[in-house]
Amino acid sequence: MNFKALLIVSFFLQLFSLVKGVYLNLNNDTSINNAAALLVQGTLDYYEGYQYGGTIGMFQEPYYWWEAGGVWGAMLDYWYITGNDTFLNLTKEALLYQTGDDWDYIPLNQSTVEGNDDQAFWGIAAMSAAERNFSNPSSSEPQWLYLAQAVFNTMASRWDDKYCGGGLRWQIFSWNNGYDYKNSVSNAALFHLAGRLARYTGNTTYVDWANKIFDWMIDIKLITLDDPWSFVYDGGEISDNCTDIVQYQWTYNQGLVLAGCAYLAEYTNETSWYNRTMSYMSSSSVFFNNSILYEAACQTKYNCNTDQRSFRAYFARFLGLTAQLVPDTQDQIMSWLNASAIGAAESCSGGTDGHTCGINWSYGGWDGWYGLGEQIDALEVILNTQILSKDKPYTNYTGGTSTGSADAGSKSTATNVASLNITGKDKAGAGVLTAVLGLSLVLSGIWLIM
Repeated sequence: MNFKALLIVSFFLQLFSLVKGVYLNLNNDTSINNAAALLVQGTLDYYEGYQYGGTIGMFQEPYYWWEAGGVWGAMLDYWYITGNDTFLNLTKEALLYQTGDDWDYIPLNQSTVEGNDDQAFWGIAAMSAAERNFSNPSSSEPQWLYLAQAVFNTMASRWDDKYCGGGLRWQIFSWNNGYDYKNSVSNAALFHLAGRLARYTGNTTYVDWANKIFDWMIDIKLITLDDPWSFVYDGGEISDNCTDIVQYQWTYNQGLVLAGCAYLAEYTNETSWYNRTMSYMSSSSVFFNNSILYEAACQTKYNCNTDQRSFRAYFARFLGLTAQLVPDTQDQIMSWLNASAIGAAESCSGGTDGHTCGINWSYGGWDGWYGLGEQIDALEVILNTQILSKDKPYTNYTGGTSTGSADAGSKSTATNVASLNITGKDKAGAGVLTAVLGLSLVLSGIWLIM
């Protein structure tokens, strides 16, 4: 083929890609819905549950179980924001299939390898289902609120005062790498769930837990609280009692803390939580370059790993929730989301399908990167440009229909968390797993390994 012919072929290939790429007009609902539909299609190309012998709820390697929970949370956003129920049953099936025998998102296939943060992301998806009146399961199945409470209770039961003065370890089981590390994502996720459960149920025991977690994270400098810049760092080792904090900053950690504060600000109406929300919102600017979202700790040098390439999706989701709950954040957050959505749409013009998304939204097109994380990053940021046109998350008092139980996750009678010493009307606060259940999990894991 001569050079002239090659140029002609190249031109038509580029034209074909542009025609098939994701077109986005932020002032047009149809444009946004069509763009989101293309991105969902690309997301589900990675779904293992469609394949013969595949597992319902899981995505192809190298995507771990925790990220699957994040993806189904994005699919909930797709249903809620666009009103498209094409994948409602698929999403519902996945969220229920992975609950495990005790309805706490510790399924058998993950029962010896799962971390606290892994479990949390499925619990957050269940919480979103409750807050958005997603199709309720049958009476013989666990309800969305119950599942979120079960995740909170089982995580809270692992609070460890022996090292670093408290906090959750990264891993649940001692044989897993990271067991001796106390990190933000696990603790911020518990804090985040506490804020959402407090608002949904009206039970102030969850507020007590939120204060406890937040204060501990401040005490060990896992997070900072300075006006106007407040940051969220990665974690610390118990070998030095968490005195040497690893100061990497990740978007999803920032988002967990930011939105958790926003939920508490809206629920409690306390100035302290409002001020914290505004401070973490301001410091989120470190993740934007000319108002376009990027993963600052790894993206510049293109060395983000598989997990890190999905973090922006959750951050975009949490930014949207914050904007809904605390109106004073709306101008800044929507400015970021709108600029990022345009950049994301431009990046989603690659691959053989013409709408495969890249990682760099400032590139002006597809940069050659692709994967499940890149797809849901773009999906969430585009969806959340429309979040203010939707109802705020529901509660038990504003139309929420999901039901739960204070002792979710435990087969025994609910008990209060002793360390909080709660008295008064909130005696029915969040229950925790008994020591017997915890011991049985450990022994079962040891038996499986042997």
